[in-house]
Amino acid sequence: MAIINMKKKEVQTKIVYYGPGRGGKTTNLEYIYRNFRDRMKTEMVTIKTHGDRTLFFDFLPIEMGQISGFDVRIQLYTVPGQVKYDATRRLVLRGVDGLVFVADSLAIRRKENVLSLKNLAEHLASFKRNIFEIPLVLQYNKRDLAEQGIPLLSIETLESDLNEKLKAPAFEASALQGPNVVQTMKKIIFMTIQSLQKELVA
Repeated sequence: MAIINMKKKEVQTKIVYYGPGRGGKTTNLEYIYRNFRDRMKTEMVTIKTHGDRTLFFDFLPIEMGQISGFDVRIQLYTVPGQVKYDATRRLVLRGVDGLVFVADSLAIRRKENVLSLKNLAEHLASFKRNIFEIPLVLQYNKRDLAEQGIPLLSIETLESDLNEKLKAPAFEASALQGPNVVQTMKKIIFMTIQSLQKELVA
């Protein structure tokens, strides 16, 4: 949950990019970092390891102004996608306020997307959080690869597999080239801040 510092009048909120390995989570944050560098007071931290691009997290605080007289700081994280880092994924999810699920549009990755979303729901449940109640945005990444003739899952299939019950906002995107990367981020920040406003008022 968000960390509220009454003395500093500051709210620190955590948004996590989740999804299967090599689906584009880190690429999303790298694109955001390059394009919003002037708004950030610290460097992005990327820890790479053998077999996966992100061992622990990418940390990207963005100052967002105020809500209810409190300064808001957004921290963006990614999790490692590989199954062997499951404990690390669970650790990064602790205290999450909003989520972006980055699905891999490659046809051969259909099963991995479904398993990763199920894994996310299970980890949230272990913290007594409900995937249907937390701010969540879906991103269908790698749509640009269709231009290269690479077989992709249709949007209808992705919606059926991942979003039939969730009914979450969803974006077709290319984390590498940029389409809808910023829109995805803006949507989850908006939803998360709306949720926090309700908490602060309550």
